[in-house]
Amino acid sequence: MRSSPERHDHQGTATTAASMIDAAPYPVLLVGADGTVGRVNPAARLLLRSAEPGMPLADAAPGWLVEAHLGYGDGSPPARGPIGARTFEAHASRGDDGSEVVWWLVDDTDRRLAVDALRVQQERTDFLAEASSRLLSSLNLDRCMRVTARLAAQNLAEAALVIAPSTGRKHPIAYCGPDGVVVRDELVIDPAELPGLAEALQGFPPVPSRWIDPATAPAWLPSAGLGQIGAMVVTALPGHGIPAGALVLLGGSARSSFSEGEEVFARLFAARAGAAMSAARLYAEQASITQTLMRELLPPRVSRLEGAELAAGYRPGGPAERIGGDFYDLHPAADAAGESLIVLGDVCGKGLEAAVLTGKIRNTLRALLPLADDHHLVLNLLNGVLLNDDAHARFVTLVLASLRRVGGSLELRMTNAGHPSPLIVRADGRVETVESKGTLIGVLDQIKSQTVTVVLAPGESCLLYTDGVTEAKGGPLGDELYGEERLCAALEQCAGMPGQAMVEHVQMLASQWTGHVHQDDMALVVVTAPRGAHLSAVGGHGPGRFTA
Repeated sequence: MRSSPERHDHQGTATTAASMIDAAPYPVLLVGADGTVGRVNPAARLLLRSAEPGMPLADAAPGWLVEAHLGYGDGSPPARGPIGARTFEAHASRGDDGSEVVWWLVDDTDRRLAVDALRVQQERTDFLAEASSRLLSSLNLDRCMRVTARLAAQNLAEAALVIAPSTGRKHPIAYCGPDGVVVRDELVIDPAELPGLAEALQGFPPVPSRWIDPATAPAWLPSAGLGQIGAMVVTALPGHGIPAGALVLLGGSARSSFSEGEEVFARLFAARAGAAMSAARLYAEQASITQTLMRELLPPRVSRLEGAELAAGYRPGGPAERIGGDFYDLHPAADAAGESLIVLGDVCGKGLEAAVLTGKIRNTLRALLPLADDHHLVLNLLNGVLLNDDAHARFVTLVLASLRRVGGSLELRMTNAGHPSPLIVRADGRVETVESKGTLIGVLDQIKSQTVTVVLAPGESCLLYTDGVTEAKGGPLGDELYGEERLCAALEQCAGMPGQAMVEHVQMLASQWTGHVHQDDMALVVVTAPRGAHLSAVGGHGPGRFTA
């Protein structure tokens, strides 16, 4: 009996499908509607050694594939799971009769490992970026040590210890345990007791963690909250020129060592932490040096001079500056019968360079105090010093004011060297200009000067100021100088006002004129004749007082 063409075609199609399954380079299982394995290609037999046609899928394949088959429907996503040491992705399609399911198993172990490695690398990159941001957000060494210890304990190990170079006999340390709490301390330690620590503190490459026996950890090594130490990594914190310290990573008893990748990652983190700590240390050192040097450049505190009331004010040109080219100095008389000296000046220029020359001028004038009775001689000697200074091609304007008590009044001898003229505020509100002229200091070989004597009655004041007041630019259009005329008009309202109030009033008016924008340095000194007679303190001790 001849077979029908339809049956012949079906058999041919089935034979072709079976041949394709057997020839496929991937493991393939053909599973019937009843869950029985219908066909296993050679690649599947190598992978699933117990798989044979006619046996239930549950006996031939891993559980995850069985669950995927039971839940399979058109549009179901690929299933994924392990077979031995590898992982596979199972793709399904319907057989020719629509009741069978063909499972194609694709080994995705390498792809998964690559994806996992990429994810880990991305996480580490993100962490290093965040660590750099947090470490560099402050130039405080203590904060940098704390942040380093906390980040390392939270992301690199179970606990971390940051050890800074010794200060004397002790090493500053920051320890962070599993609880995330950072403890700062100073310990007397012997770096040689911990393998690799002495080398790390000198900036040498780290010792591999597999070479360090945790059982040899010294007693001084903190391990609060960690329990038994299972592994350690000691790496240097490289700095700018010299090491910033060392980083010790501690693993718990569940960790036998750190992998090579973890150690490399720890060194990348240590490089950023060391740079931040080194920058913080350098900033602290420079700030300390600057503070020490600036202490000699800042204007002196106002103190009472014999027989006079004093007030002073200073404002540098820039909002971020503390010193500049304007200055004043107060030198009390050596005895009650002598003259006290007030110096107010303005060095050409602004900022630190002008302040350095200011310091030199102040020191020179301090050395010339024994000659202060002769203003011209003092100015002439200072002029010679500046002309011979090749490092500073700058000039200075000055006012020297020697003062002494004469009865109930105050006598001032003033010499002007190219500086704005002092102003006298009389008791009735009149403002007078002290007509003392002189040449700049540090420009000409020979200088000219004129000394003028002024007497202040009780309650009257003399204002010494720099051109930062009169040359303050502002006004309605922002391009007009404040000028001496406006200053005199303002002082007319200051008759009888205390000296400090007068200083603050002038500073306020100049600031308002410029729209509160700093432009030039500004220095003011107000000398006021006391309003009453001076009484000596009982027994000759103390400053005494003035009567009303």
